[in-house]
Amino acid sequence: MYAKVILVLSVVAVVCCQGWEESWDGDHHKDYYAPPHYSYEYKVHDSHTGDVKSQHETREGDVVKGYYTLKEADGTTREVHYTADHHNGFNAEVKRIGHAHHAPAHHGWN
Repeated sequence: MYAKVILVLSVVAVVCCQGWEESWDGDHHKDYYAPPHYSYEYKVHDSHTGDVKSQHETREGDVVKGYYTLKEADGTTREVHYTADHHNGFNAEVKRIGHAHHAPAHHGWN
């Protein structure tokens, strides 16, 4: 009988003491938030499909900056530089580099 009483009291003591160490020094709140930071870049150059593109982007806190380039079907290169933040929103500057060359149209009838 005494063993059961001791067991029950031990369980009650363990349950009551949970979290005691955390509140011992005044319930300090730990802030695990850190401003987001990242940077990445990639490039593709596939001579079989003609897929040529690249991108670079960085983020420091709430400010994102980047650019991408893309080879268009007409032979020009599209280059886009962009920024985004809470104050100015999303802004992009688009440039087209080179001269467009269109292939002659072929119809099934002559």
